Amino acid sequence: MPSCSIVRGRRDGPRVAMHVISAEALSGALTYPALIEALARAFDQDMAVPQRHHHIVSRPGQDATLLLMPAWTTSAPAYLGCKVVTVFPDNAAFGQPSVCGTYLLMSGETGEPLAIIEGAALTAWRTAAASALAARHLAREGASELVMIGAGALAGHLVRAHAAVRPLTRIVLWNRTSERARRLCAVLAQEGLNAVVADDREAAVRTADIVCCATLSSTPLVGGAWLKPGAHVDLVGGFTPAMREADDEAIRRARVYVDTRAGALKEAGDIVDPMSRGIIGQPDIRGDLFELCRGTAPGRTSADDITLFKSVGTAIEDLAAAALVWRLLNDAPPAAPF
Repeated sequence: MPSCSIVRGRRDGPRVAMHVISAEALSGALTYPALIEALARAFDQDMAVPQRHHHIVSRPGQDATLLLMPAWTTSAPAYLGCKVVTVFPDNAAFGQPSVCGTYLLMSGETGEPLAIIEGAALTAWRTAAASALAARHLAREGASELVMIGAGALAGHLVRAHAAVRPLTRIVLWNRTSERARRLCAVLAQEGLNAVVADDREAAVRTADIVCCATLSSTPLVGGAWLKPGAHVDLVGGFTPAMREADDEAIRRARVYVDTRAGALKEAGDIVDPMSRGIIGQPDIRGDLFELCRGTAPGRTSADDITLFKSVGTAIEDLAAAALVWRLLNDAPPAAPF
């Protein structure tokens, strides 16, 4: 098994092995179809998801931040988990990543630790799977052309996840620096995906069935006037009210969905900003992943609908992904409870 095991004793009963699961082990165990199904089941059941905790850590120079993202199941088999994320802005000066994360998965029945999982890989996989889960409800069945705006760490995951739910035959990559897009294009081509690099972002968006955006932009990169009837927009990158990836016209034209209402209405600039100026109101949010997965909110209603999904991330996704990885690496049934 491609992970390190630490055996922990118990006073009574069998011994429990806690696994330290690396990014390589996680990627070797997961597939996007399995993870998308796990997220669908998670959003279809009752789970406890407290608000994430933010703590400021005083440091010389810029202060650091400690984020705690807990969640647990309320039905058997029970799991409890928490992602611990640190943000040290000054790390770039030392050649170190500014954001680091670790996931602790525990038994929801005894509280015993089951696994420590590399946080960046877990986050990338679950973020992309959530977008693909939304697209399963919102993108046209025959959607075959995807444009990927941004070529960072998430981009490859997003392309692969969308390809797991729609028959993509053409993938167009656009990035501010084309060299990074070309490197991703070469990787995807080796995997058998038909990927090309575009210089003209507007032209790429105008022909796309799915427009996926994963950037840290504070100015819109997707113009609503560019979207063709039937297009689906997937906004992943912005995670503060100051960030925008789509313009007001895109928000106005689209049927808008979010991963969670609580998160999107607080953190997503693509929702918060136009809402603060009366471009849209809360009733214009047609549904979230809970409602889509439970069938209580309609998704796409016609082939010409323009749909838009905005995600900011939720601890539900982390817990579902972590539990799935742990079960797969322990040869446990992967489908219960998610």
